[in-house]
Amino acid sequence: MNLTISGHHLEVTPALREYVLTKLDRVTRHFDQVVDVNVLLSVEKLKEKERRQKAEVTLHVKGKDIFVENSHEDLYAAIDQLMDKLDRQVCRHKEMLQDHHHHSPKRQDAMSS
Repeated sequence: MNLTISGHHLEVTPALREYVLTKLDRVTRHFDQVVDVNVLLSVEKLKEKERRQKAEVTLHVKGKDIFVENSHEDLYAAIDQLMDKLDRQVCRHKEMLQDHHHHSPKRQDAMSS
């Protein structure tokens, strides 16, 4: 699995990197066919006092790209909510993959006997 964590208008500290890795571990535990993960952490400077932290992730699994983004005042909260969304989407993708595996009639006869 290739992992890229980058920052836009902010420096990705070792603590931030470790936090993202810990949260991603939960997602990759559900689904082990992850090829690439790109995480982008950014700060949007809207007004003088209003700063919004944004986290987005693109997860490349076999046959599909899953993109999730989330914004919050606190970057760690944004990462938490992002990983929750990502976890739900990965579980949904995994269920869809499992639902599409149909056995041929010949194999079903062999399995039932």
